[in-house]
Amino acid sequence: MSFTVEDILLGISILLFLSILVSKSLGRLGVPALVLFLGVGILAGSEGIGGIYFDDAQTAQSLGTLALTLILFSGGLDTKWQSTRPVLWRGMALSTIGVFITAILVGFFVSYLLGFSLLEGLLLGAIVSSTDAAAVFSILRSRNIGLKNNLGPTLELESGSNDPMAYFLTVSFTFLLTNPTASIWELVPMFFLQMSVGALMGVVMGYVMAWTINRIKLEQDGLYPALTLAMVLFTFSFTNLINGNGFLAVYTASVILGNKNFIHKRSLTRFYDGLAWLMQILMFLTLGLLVFPSHVLPVLGVGLLVSLFLIFVARPISVFISMAFFKTSFKDKVYLSWVGLRGAVPIVFATYPMLAGLNRSDMIFNIVFFIVVTSVMLQGTTLKLMADWLGLSQAGDATKRLQLGEDLGYNSKNELVELQLGPGSSGVGKSLVELQLPKTSLIVLIDRAGRFVTPNGSTLLEAYDKLMVMVDNEDDLKRVREILM
Repeated sequence: MSFTVEDILLGISILLFLSILVSKSLGRLGVPALVLFLGVGILAGSEGIGGIYFDDAQTAQSLGTLALTLILFSGGLDTKWQSTRPVLWRGMALSTIGVFITAILVGFFVSYLLGFSLLEGLLLGAIVSSTDAAAVFSILRSRNIGLKNNLGPTLELESGSNDPMAYFLTVSFTFLLTNPTASIWELVPMFFLQMSVGALMGVVMGYVMAWTINRIKLEQDGLYPALTLAMVLFTFSFTNLINGNGFLAVYTASVILGNKNFIHKRSLTRFYDGLAWLMQILMFLTLGLLVFPSHVLPVLGVGLLVSLFLIFVARPISVFISMAFFKTSFKDKVYLSWVGLRGAVPIVFATYPMLAGLNRSDMIFNIVFFIVVTSVMLQGTTLKLMADWLGLSQAGDATKRLQLGEDLGYNSKNELVELQLGPGSSGVGKSLVELQLPKTSLIVLIDRAGRFVTPNGSTLLEAYDKLMVMVDNEDDLKRVREILM
């Protein structure tokens, strides 16, 4: 059956609308939106009510690669270096040592359980070894889950930086399986080459992006998203061309760019946030279409065993070994072990052995799919519950923050922060003079039930007031919160 362009666009629009509608309705019940997108894709597939036949692993892989590139870039733009710097090394340990240990443990377990060769088991382990950036970013940020001890930045840094390691292992084991005469020792120099070139290109392109955006002075503001998109795609593709890791380059560049001031920063960040959500939806819909439920059911039993081993054995062991080098409490390690969310990335990586024509590639793909669904449903729905149980929850930072001058490219450290007073806030009923705010902080505007009030020293604060507070640094903001909240 042939489809016209109009038919394809109609189908895409309906699937997008249904995905968003379903996520809005069922998301209130705690079901992760990513699983819902995947479910819509399955229902629309050849074995669902939609009847759309899709069996093109190459297209799915290409779309997944593009989507992951943009998701990593968007996540990096929102990564604050000030909160990431204290956890840099433990995040990197999880994204390298942790990924490697997870792949090895799952590989040996699968080879023993299913009678796979060791290389086939290691390939499956590599595919599911990394936590998923899309899943972690969306669940932690959309639900505003506040965590103590810098666990939030650690998890986001790990999920954003561990895909390059998992990608390298997946490609490497696929290469070894398709080239029996190749030696595993050939991969060691390749690993260091890919990672070093990727990191170097990321640093260079991060500074180049910031410099270009601030200096080019485009006449049409609408061209800035196109300009940055061109540089993002160039960073990924050119890094791969010179044998570097494109995913690492993109994430590194976005972190550097996101922590610099550049023209239209706020609008560009929002643009890529929306683009990342669109990529997540399209990626999960496509992968849902690629799945045949009748093929998944036969591996349900072994898939469940592998998934439980990954969640309760491999991930905890990898976390505890990785964190052995750092001062981390037992509860922190337990929570880090639990937040090992797998998402669309492992499913995308599972298409590599399919395209390589490996004998058990279909079985590997179906097992990986079941692992992903189990992980997101079991772990993704209990992140807040687990944090509360371990005593690691804290009020999420739901305040709106605007760095002054960022859209104009000014290098200003001042921020405008929105804080809302509750009925029991300590600042309610007090005048601004009584508050004794830090000298470098100032309440510049009050939103009182939709009416804006210009404050002065005698202005009394009321419950539910939204305060726009200008601060110089994080210490001032912390002190202001203590006084007002």
